[in-house]
Amino acid sequence: MSRVLLSVFVMVLLAAAHGQTNGILGNWTNPGGSTIHIYQCGPDICAKLVAISKDAPGRVDTKNPDPALRGRSLCGLVIGKDFESVSPSRAQGGKLYDPKSGKTYTGSMTREGDKLKLRGYVGIPLFGRTETWSRAPDNIAACHS
Repeated sequence: MSRVLLSVFVMVLLAAAHGQTNGILGNWTNPGGSTIHIYQCGPDICAKLVAISKDAPGRVDTKNPDPALRGRSLCGLVIGKDFESVSPSRAQGGKLYDPKSGKTYTGSMTREGDKLKLRGYVGIPLFGRTETWSRAPDNIAACHS
């Protein structure tokens, strides 16, 4: 009987781990080569920069509309917040900050296989833009702020 319980327990753990790596949570690489960590933050889903590409144009938030924040490091910067999890593969209604432009958009995230599609828009989704990120390894060399 205990072997059966142990087997069931192991299968449940493996299924839970498999579900997490297949959902939107985890590390993702954007087209510029930087890595963003998508994580649970309270009841919401958030995103932060955890590795900045060597090809990135800078390491500080120079395009921020608030002059007082233009010197802050991009390393560890929360660029997504307030996303509502609709399913393990989708979150919506959050805010996405683009450090390249200094603009904030309403957005959604949808996982399709090993790709994460982020849709950012102002007003309605029809007038937005979609960017596709790729699944990144969990053991990335993280930046230090």
